[in-house]
Amino acid sequence: MAFLPVTREEMEARGWVQCDFVYVIGDAYVDHPSFGHAIISRVLEHHGYSVGIISQPDWKDPESINVFGPPRLAFLVSGGNMDSMVNHYSVTCHRRKTDAFTPGGIMGKRPDYATIVYCNLIRRTYKDIPILIGGIEASLRRLAHYDYWSDKMKRSILLDSQADLLMYGMGERSVVEIADALNAGMDVKDITYVDGTVFKTAQPDDSLPTIMLPSFDEVKDDKRKYAESFRIQYANCDPFTAKRMAEWYGKKYVVQNPPQKPLTTEEMDEIYDLPYMRTYHPSYQKAGGVPAIEEVKFSLVSNRGCFGACSFCALTFHQGRIVQVRSHESILREAEIMTKDPDFKGYIHDVGGPTANFRHPACKKQMSKGACGGRQCLYPTPCKNMDADHSDYVALLRKLRALPGVKKVFVRSGIRFDYLLADKKDTFFRELVKYHISGQLKVAPEHVSDRVLARMGKPKNEVYNRFVEKYFRLNQEFGMKQYLVPYLMSSHPGSTLADAVALAEYIRDMGYNPEQVQDFYPTPSTLSTVMYATGLDPRTMEKVYIPTDPHEKAMQRALIQYRNPVNYSLVREALVKAGREDLIGTGPKCLIRPWPPKDPRVKAPGNIPGKKKNGAPAKSRRK
Repeated sequence: MAFLPVTREEMEARGWVQCDFVYVIGDAYVDHPSFGHAIISRVLEHHGYSVGIISQPDWKDPESINVFGPPRLAFLVSGGNMDSMVNHYSVTCHRRKTDAFTPGGIMGKRPDYATIVYCNLIRRTYKDIPILIGGIEASLRRLAHYDYWSDKMKRSILLDSQADLLMYGMGERSVVEIADALNAGMDVKDITYVDGTVFKTAQPDDSLPTIMLPSFDEVKDDKRKYAESFRIQYANCDPFTAKRMAEWYGKKYVVQNPPQKPLTTEEMDEIYDLPYMRTYHPSYQKAGGVPAIEEVKFSLVSNRGCFGACSFCALTFHQGRIVQVRSHESILREAEIMTKDPDFKGYIHDVGGPTANFRHPACKKQMSKGACGGRQCLYPTPCKNMDADHSDYVALLRKLRALPGVKKVFVRSGIRFDYLLADKKDTFFRELVKYHISGQLKVAPEHVSDRVLARMGKPKNEVYNRFVEKYFRLNQEFGMKQYLVPYLMSSHPGSTLADAVALAEYIRDMGYNPEQVQDFYPTPSTLSTVMYATGLDPRTMEKVYIPTDPHEKAMQRALIQYRNPVNYSLVREALVKAGREDLIGTGPKCLIRPWPPKDPRVKAPGNIPGKKKNGAPAKSRRK
């Protein structure tokens, strides 16, 4: 086994005169199946194609993409494992200080909107060589979309990048189908039939059923049109029922083909059994390695896809709602390789995926007829046809626990507590508490207001309360003292200041002291982002309250961490504004004490984060 070439010398050492594909990536080169570029490059290699890797080229220097010269078939371009803008900026649009996907964690090694910049860099030198784009950045920007960082509607990334084809979703099947077509001599402009792709054309094929979406000019100028367009797109994410969709841009159409069909277990096994080096390229050793590998080095991917369908998550749009799984045998083979790593200390850090406890499709019909268009599997309540059964996952975890050299197997990727409670048998819940928690379990109730939870596509708060009660009851039964760490979100569409106060009261009553809070981040192509951009819920077209003012957002966030003295002034202002001065005082139900508090870290009212020095409100992201 060896890394794929990253220099011309390494290419020539393999006896290659030219690469079939040159893969330009925004991340450091990490040959591990948790990194999209590793999977795609190894899949192509497995099908007989040669691939050279150009990692984080200098986007200001055209020579940086000439490492291997022109590829025989095409350039592949991916912005990285994360959208480059999310990678670079916090929700307040402050520049992040580190980049976990860069050697040494150094920030600034990739450009903003990396996919577009890399493609335009390639086009300056190679006018006629096909460019294929993929990865999360391209996938979620495949059609017209709201861009939070510029606060405007943006065109399909296919147009702004000057690429020829876009592969959305996971891409293993589509990239091989495209590679075979190019290898057979087809012009890239004629490859318009591959599922899971988006292409440009002067006129869509009239012989194929195609939904005409509102034009770019319409969605740019009319928020309701954008909400309507996204509702159609969201309804056409299922590989069994989705139709082709076309979007008009004045001179040409951007056409999206239906998604790729779900991978079978055999196909998943084949992909994850490929000869990955399972670490970063050795050239990064001097810089201190690549921080992102630490999270996944001793973790196992057991599934992909998610039928949870949270409004703020892009998984429905990217991986889809149909869960696909690896076999026990494949996962155990990987675990055995892991145990032989000299750095392995006996702890498997995770066995999961987008949602750890989804080990099969939600119901039997999904793998042949697709997910229901008008009904979610878990929201507002679990579907009566849902197969809530953890027996396969329990069997897998038991086998992993029994492997020689394994001391503990943790479950750290998210679990859906509503799905857990829907299982009539509590075997998994009991074994989760007894064997698979490292002192604390992270769960994501997100909020307590049922009105806000409805916008999020999450179960009612009483469901979470039932889960909490049983969790601590099981801990008591087993003589264990393990904690819950709830993920909470502030300022989600629909969340008012009153809702934020209710969340703070819940935190008080539960005895939580959240160290981290996620302020809602409008990333491309989620239902919640469309709500944020339009003020409408695209599922119902109802008006939604949107907290967009930075100062109100700061207050909502501060309420969740009301115990932090630094937040005193914001919390006090929020309580006064919400008419909840009853929570300011010395009583047991009060959130904060009256002014002035004794803690020297408390800032005086008026010196409030989120305001300019002169006290004027900071500028809203929304026009």
